[in-house]
Amino acid sequence: MAQRGIREYEGKKILFDGLARTIPSFKGKSAKLALVTPGTDPKKLVKDHPWLLKEKLVAKPDQLFGKRGKHGLLCLNADWQAAWKWISERMNKTVTVGKTTGELTVFMIEPFTPHREDSEECYVAIRAYRDYDTVYLSNKGGIYVEENWDKVKETQVPILSSIDDVKLNMPDFGAKKAQIEEFVRALYKVYAEGHFTYLEINPFTFNNGEIVPLDLVARVDDTAAFECTKVWGDLEFPSSFGQKHTKEEEFIRKIDEGTGASLKLTMLNPEGRIWNMVAGGGASVIYADTVCDLGFSKELANYGEYSGDPSAEDTYQYAKTILDLMTRKRDPRGKVLIIGGGIANFTDVAKTFKGIIKALTEYKAKLVEGKIKIYVRRGGPNYKEGLANMRKLGETLGLPIEVYGPETHMTAVVSMALKPAAVKAPACKPAKAGGKK
Repeated sequence: MAQRGIREYEGKKILFDGLARTIPSFKGKSAKLALVTPGTDPKKLVKDHPWLLKEKLVAKPDQLFGKRGKHGLLCLNADWQAAWKWISERMNKTVTVGKTTGELTVFMIEPFTPHREDSEECYVAIRAYRDYDTVYLSNKGGIYVEENWDKVKETQVPILSSIDDVKLNMPDFGAKKAQIEEFVRALYKVYAEGHFTYLEINPFTFNNGEIVPLDLVARVDDTAAFECTKVWGDLEFPSSFGQKHTKEEEFIRKIDEGTGASLKLTMLNPEGRIWNMVAGGGASVIYADTVCDLGFSKELANYGEYSGDPSAEDTYQYAKTILDLMTRKRDPRGKVLIIGGGIANFTDVAKTFKGIIKALTEYKAKLVEGKIKIYVRRGGPNYKEGLANMRKLGETLGLPIEVYGPETHMTAVVSMALKPAAVKAPACKPAKAGGKK
């Protein structure tokens, strides 16, 4: 499971549409949300959202960071002209929030809700843990929630249980208790249906007797994308504030979003000498840590993974992207490509290697010119066939490829590649062509 942050705009649309099924006051609320980006045409925006000209508004950045009020990044109780002017003055501007510096490029506009901060702000959050979800609830929300955390009540909802079967541990809400309990139970159902891993509304308040969520933070399980298409719609997973993707990283993100598998790529040092192409999220961390433990952290070029049984075509596109980046600039010492991984549970090693082999074949000339050495270690379904094909490729193309199976310790190839003189033999007996027969 990968937890991915989503915009407040999209989180509220999902939330309002889900709550509207059981709480009438939420019907139509998702239509009164507007997103503004650098290319937004204000005339078209007003045409699509005529309510912008009729109501008092709130405008704020929507880029996965909080404490917007403390950083002067909230426009409250404004008419359309004032809200648009406020956004225009800040669009594409660089700001520092905490220790992070980034560019403001996305804003959200919604109706303004008048309320008293000292007595009308409440807090609710739901967080996923391994064996249960925890519901956090307080009658002191907004900027007061942290200093009043001892007043937050917690309720655990066991996995596969219904919120209707659990008694909520609630603070004193007075006459509003029943209304808030109905809201929290409905909220949890939307949380579960939408495969959220974290959902925080801080604060929610009241307007004309109705509950109004003001600020929202949300994360979802991105592996549920196919299951949640109807709930999420065309959901975007934006980058964290201050983080910029290269076109290659963005390309892999697009492939990742269109598949049930997992494909990740983060560039660390494009001129690095050591490149990893690792199967499995856990393995990717172990291989990167091993490179660093051996004293080569400054030469590690990338971090990423391919896992979840990606197709041969997706693996080909992933491998081709890494090889393209790797061969753009030569290193007089030569470079190292480590194609590693643990012992797969269900990923077809031969199938994924088919995609990698196709990419290696296309880049033969550049790999030879760059004096690139390749080390392979893998295990799992059809690994013998995959390793045999990889060894055959080395013989056919004349590339230096050392191939090992699960008989060799998972990260032994890292030491072989980076400190060959210090490695007299692999931790375990290396696999022969194709592994043991």
